[in-house]
Amino acid sequence: MKPHLLIVDDDASLNQMLGFHFEDLGWTVDNALGTAEARERLRERVADLVLLDQHMPDGSGLELLSQILEVEPDLPVIMMTGVHDLDLAIMAIKSGAYDFVHKPVKTDELQLVVDRALQARRLAREVAALRDGPAQAASSSDLVGRCTAMLAVSKEIALSSPSDATVLITGESGTGKEVVARLIHLHSGRTGPFVAVNCAAIVDTLLESELFGHEKGAFTGAVTRKLGKFELSQDGTLFLDEIGELALPLQAKLLRVLQENVFERVGGNQVIGSNARIVAATNRNLQEEVNEKRFREDLLYRLNVVSIHMPPLREREDDVLLLADALMHKLSPTIHKPVLTVTDAAKLRLRDYHWPGNVRELENVLTQAMVHARNGILTPDLLPAPSQAGAATVTQADGDPRLATLDEMEASHIQRVLTHTGGHKGRSCEILGISRPALDRKIKRYQLRLP
Repeated sequence: MKPHLLIVDDDASLNQMLGFHFEDLGWTVDNALGTAEARERLRERVADLVLLDQHMPDGSGLELLSQILEVEPDLPVIMMTGVHDLDLAIMAIKSGAYDFVHKPVKTDELQLVVDRALQARRLAREVAALRDGPAQAASSSDLVGRCTAMLAVSKEIALSSPSDATVLITGESGTGKEVVARLIHLHSGRTGPFVAVNCAAIVDTLLESELFGHEKGAFTGAVTRKLGKFELSQDGTLFLDEIGELALPLQAKLLRVLQENVFERVGGNQVIGSNARIVAATNRNLQEEVNEKRFREDLLYRLNVVSIHMPPLREREDDVLLLADALMHKLSPTIHKPVLTVTDAAKLRLRDYHWPGNVRELENVLTQAMVHARNGILTPDLLPAPSQAGAATVTQADGDPRLATLDEMEASHIQRVLTHTGGHKGRSCEILGISRPALDRKIKRYQLRLP
């Protein structure tokens, strides 16, 4: 998407000269000959940068600067004036202008200021994204596995990363879907940040503001304008985790962004362009959700341009020991314990355990084992027994065993975690890797008991 420039100056010839210069550099340019016209242009279209003359026929440039920044606090505004007045320059900078240039304007010098302003805005948005949700660094070493399914995942990451295609990552909770999303971003070449949103962790009434931002006064408590994740992830990747939890009204708004690459903040009417790449993930069968009228079919088509499936750990028996070694090396610096030597009996138990919580459960188990291990050795007593592997089988009414369904296994594992934590929902959420609202829904769905 081309950057957009608004030039506000009553000198039509200067407007034209600067407009030609920036259009040659790939910008789209709007001109305004006064403050009233400038306000109208900003209502019609969001700018990436404003060049603003100090002296206007219908008002002060400094007054317009304050009005612009009240609405767009992070919009870079560069003031221009033909008067060499130091006090005026200081006043402009204090009022929020990014910089101050004198006329006659030299385009090469102005271009340097513009480049610095855009870089500063990009960094500010990245810092805001990191503050709202720290982006964990990703590297190819995070994706551990040699089984056929994981080799297929690696190949799909390599093929899809350079494109702008939307990606849908499926798989059970704890299989590493966010790791895949971060690797796609890492290899995409995009200059913007990776921004993650867990759609299940935020109540519906706040999620719209979280995604699209809101204007000051849009609702009770909206005391300032807030940029949403779509704006913070410009030129980058927006990862929508647990997309299957998104309410139908928000699904419609997300569909519009995917179709038209535009959105509005809550309480606003300005149409804002979006060039963030969308990567979504879900542990649900979205086609079943479509059949049950809980998910829009047209949205599924838009999301599922590229599909990547993360296999559960129970189907990656040969990868378990590789993962265990990689996780212990990752955990060692944070818990200040050495990487453990794994006994043959412990290796056998690691491979035999069903791992209903997948890689996330393996990491949690290894963390506890490294804390409690003696002499730097991982022994079987520090690991869950195969009989604790969830409801791998269940007994039918006639006494014969059968393989359990995923729902039965999930219910059994959540119940075991609740028992382990004494019913402490916070610690249970940490172990399971899900949000508090998601845990409450599962407790209600499976009619689980709290100790």
